[in-house]
Amino acid sequence: MQAAKQEGRNGHRDATLILMMYRHGLRVSEAISLRWDQLDLKQGTLHVNRMKRGTPATHPLRGPELRALRQLKREYSESPYLFQSERKGPMSDRTARAIIARSGELAGLPFPVHPHMLRHSTGYYLASNGQDTRAIQVYLGHRNIQHTVRYTELAPGRFKDFWND
Repeated sequence: MQAAKQEGRNGHRDATLILMMYRHGLRVSEAISLRWDQLDLKQGTLHVNRMKRGTPATHPLRGPELRALRQLKREYSESPYLFQSERKGPMSDRTARAIIARSGELAGLPFPVHPHMLRHSTGYYLASNGQDTRAIQVYLGHRNIQHTVRYTELAPGRFKDFWND
């Protein structure tokens, strides 16, 4: 996010895109189709419409997201879309992918970065913090629990409370 923020004239927009994709486990198509009417900045909620037959959900928005979104609203209020193009329409899939790949390069990551890595990072983060597998399933919009289990299989503390000797 810091690398995205430093690059180009849309740095805040690009950093907010990365923040929202990571915090909410969004796919590229879900992120670029986000509209202002899916947000309630006063209540701090985001209605996520999942693609690929995923289940929709309402997610809480935390302080960093709310601040970033309020600034984004001030800067790009002409469009119904959160992440708009230079032509005031929704950002393209290709542009979002390029922003994330370029941000990874600018951050000096030793491997190529693609947007779905943010979604996987969300799942692994939630699992490693001990969140319930079913809750992660609903949060990420997975219809099948098998898609969620991959995150909990590698959670380092998943056995720590099995015995209390």
